[in-house]
Amino acid sequence: MIRNVLGSVVALVGAAAVVLSPFRDWYDGRPGHDYRVRDLFEGITTTSSAVMVSLFLPFLVVAVLALAGVVLRSRLVVALAGVVALGFTVLWMVRQGQATGSLTVDPDGSGLQWGVALALGGGLLLLIGSLVMSGRRRRVRGRDAGTGAPDHDARTAPYPTPGYEHPDTWPPTQEPGPSTQTSPYPEPEPDPYTGPEDPRRHDG
Repeated sequence: MIRNVLGSVVALVGAAAVVLSPFRDWYDGRPGHDYRVRDLFEGITTTSSAVMVSLFLPFLVVAVLALAGVVLRSRLVVALAGVVALGFTVLWMVRQGQATGSLTVDPDGSGLQWGVALALGGGLLLLIGSLVMSGRRRRVRGRDAGTGAPDHDARTAPYPTPGYEHPDTWPPTQEPGPSTQTSPYPEPEPDPYTGPEDPRRHDG
């Protein structure tokens, strides 16, 4: 439980960083939402982009995947969100490097800027969150495992509930089924005395 909570918090922080990154400067003062998604596959251009067809779109998908993974407690979905975030960021870096000839980080604020760092950091946090999460617990199926016990949930019933494999019967018989004793009082016990009969019992 604690691992799921901690992993979910880390994943949500990473998703928030990824969604925020397009609204920060990525390269030479140009924000991420000014790059078109198609530029990642056709080459970086100077053409401005609308927000919903910019880098914000894949990062919005990343945030939705991360949120779904947290709600479903799915480590795989959260990890997939991290991979997508890192993949699009690295692809942008490759295209930007091809367009400018190199990628630099200069003290004057030119070159790579905080938007790229937020995207990379958010993707890494998503992967870390998926590793920290314990995920959903599997239901233990006793009959499928060959134990003969009924199915039960390992979180709420660590031991299988006794069944009717050995029913209690009275008098002892080989017939299965519930007890045949219907009286609420205990069964009468035979007199353990087996000696000669007392003749005085018949004098009265």
